[in-house]
Amino acid sequence: MGEGKFAMSQEASQSRHASEPGDAGHGKAGHAHSHTTNANARQLTIALALTSTFLVAEVIGGLVFKSLALLSDAAHMFTDVVALAIALAAIKIGARKADDRRTFGYRRFEILAAAFNAILLFAVAIYVLVEGARRLFEPASVESTGMLIVAGIGLAVNLVCMRILAGGKDKSLNVKGAYLEVWADMVGSIGVIGGALVIRFTGWAWVDPIVAIAIGFWVLPRTWVLLRDSTNILLEGAPSSVALDALRRIIGETPGVAGVHDLHIWVSGADQPSCTVHVVLAPGAEGEAVRQRVTGALAADFDVHHVTIQTETAPCDALAELHS
Repeated sequence: MGEGKFAMSQEASQSRHASEPGDAGHGKAGHAHSHTTNANARQLTIALALTSTFLVAEVIGGLVFKSLALLSDAAHMFTDVVALAIALAAIKIGARKADDRRTFGYRRFEILAAAFNAILLFAVAIYVLVEGARRLFEPASVESTGMLIVAGIGLAVNLVCMRILAGGKDKSLNVKGAYLEVWADMVGSIGVIGGALVIRFTGWAWVDPIVAIAIGFWVLPRTWVLLRDSTNILLEGAPSSVALDALRRIIGETPGVAGVHDLHIWVSGADQPSCTVHVVLAPGAEGEAVRQRVTGALAADFDVHHVTIQTETAPCDALAELHS
């Protein structure tokens, strides 16, 4: 490709780090992210301590009172503990700075953790459904009073953990995964309490596996949403918050832009969109001025600050097969 064919903007990383229109908040965003990471770690640590303590009590209660609903809730509580531990480890690892081997840093480890949590939840839900179906045909006697007490304590623990994690669930897919697990467990605790009351006043032991099955069906769709979102990030799909057609149109309408191709947008973590694009300059347009206008537009209209722009005086047809 000839030197006059296209000109790379002054430096690929300049559009990501320079203090120019659309980039000025980048340093502040990194500082804010550090505070968010520390806050998320504290929230997860407290929630992990609470759920770990109650898990032991719920397992003992399920065995002593012969309640499948309690044991299924305990199994889900176990996934809560595992999920919180993984989420905490992911945040610690994800906070590491980028190095020569992992130039994007370690943020995607959090997404791997979220995907693992979703798979774990799927496995638990399927186990509960199968065991619940078996219990329908082989009902066991259940001690409703003990079941009610344990489930009540579990509900209190879940509510406290949900309150702790609520502040970080919209800023980290990893924390959102942990929050969803605790939330689903909270719904399970309510179901167990309701089942215990029914069994206590009617003696219908079959209500116990029905509650367990309902918990399983309640968890599955929420788990699918988490798995779908984390998989999209791992496949470097466009974030749902950004309409690619609109982004392409905004770039194309920027003064000095004659054409747009090889446009990609993805996220390394749940909250770090990155974008690369080739921009063909209009006759007489100055590359650096166009680049600044494009980065400013992406920051203002889409809140995208990690941008790498290659400016060209003509489309790079020689590499067309790479830009599909």
